[in-house]
Amino acid sequence: MNIVESIRIALKAIWANKVRSFLTMLGIIIGVGAVIIMVAIGNGASKNIAEQIQGLGSNLLTVYPGYFLYEGDGVGVMRSAPTLSLEDAAALEQGEHIQAVAPMVNTYEEVFLGSGNTQTSIYGTTASYLKVRNKELQWGRFFTDQEVADYKRVAVVGSGVVESIMGSMDPGIIGKNIKIRNVPFQVIGVLQGSSTGFYFEDNTVLIPITAAQLRLTGSKEVQEINVQAVSADDMQSAQEEIISLLRKAHKLGPGQENDFEISNQEDILKAMEEATRTMTMLLGGIAAISLLVGGIGIMNIMLVSVTERTREIGIRKAVGAKESNILWQFLIEAVILSVIGGGVGILFGWGGSALASRFLGFPAVVTLSSVVLAVTFSALIGIVFGVFPARKASVLNPIESLRYE
Repeated sequence: MNIVESIRIALKAIWANKVRSFLTMLGIIIGVGAVIIMVAIGNGASKNIAEQIQGLGSNLLTVYPGYFLYEGDGVGVMRSAPTLSLEDAAALEQGEHIQAVAPMVNTYEEVFLGSGNTQTSIYGTTASYLKVRNKELQWGRFFTDQEVADYKRVAVVGSGVVESIMGSMDPGIIGKNIKIRNVPFQVIGVLQGSSTGFYFEDNTVLIPITAAQLRLTGSKEVQEINVQAVSADDMQSAQEEIISLLRKAHKLGPGQENDFEISNQEDILKAMEEATRTMTMLLGGIAAISLLVGGIGIMNIMLVSVTERTREIGIRKAVGAKESNILWQFLIEAVILSVIGGGVGILFGWGGSALASRFLGFPAVVTLSSVVLAVTFSALIGIVFGVFPARKASVLNPIESLRYE
């Protein structure tokens, strides 16, 4: 008996017990679908996070102050050291591999406009902010270097702030005075709504850093310096320049440690990708357990099938069927159940991924590799868990089998 005949007999047996066959395949369907959905969600999350990080700025390096141990009331607390200044930002602008520099300070304040008010983050920065952070304006303009030098009380607000204090996105906010700590700032621009998924970016007010230091923080300290490298290839060179320029500006000797820290966008991206990759593997592994359960279900049903078809097996052996013919017949039947279940599971996984995308707010990415992996694994499940029932069927004694009722 050739393999084509074995497939025909297996399909006939499956069709003769449609309900039982469907219930047998159900575990594989759920398992394959779950694996595809979980992996798709993991891939989508990884892609979404990468886009969000890239959306914060191209070729971005961020310099933070160092930390020192503050001991008060017998408790040691790590606090930011006031080691960065506007002079440091100016020094970094001389770097050959540095495109633009935007120092920043921030505080959280209540903003008033007439009867409207909202609590939001206030960021003091320079005219380079838009370039460094890849931002665009929806209305109006951004403040200039001269306005920063002149401590001008002007502001550029996020779209979320406009909606909060105006009730809707209204271009009429341009030219109005908002009050921060009872100090008026004239609104000269509105930032375009964020596409990175970070809610806080739409709920910010940007003012000249000099005005922020004078009116809000009361300190010359800079809390961070955003640095844009000339290109992605210049990131490492730009980071080395930052270290060199700041050590020189801070007069640090050869044996002294840096009193600042540098966050590399690429390092953050790699760390996040590694974390999401691990999570994807974990989710896929958990979902794969249901495939194993489905495999056990196939084995149990095939054992029942062998028992029910004992007389049929005896007749086939009596007319000359070999043990290998019987083994292949039942093994093929188990594999077909798994493959059909895997095929239906792919459709279930694809539909489930599309549905998940609508609720998650980002697209779940179904990849060809995850589909191939799921189908291959389901076929292997059929082989592994079909071997024992097939072997049991092949070694049945034909005489005893013919007596079976």
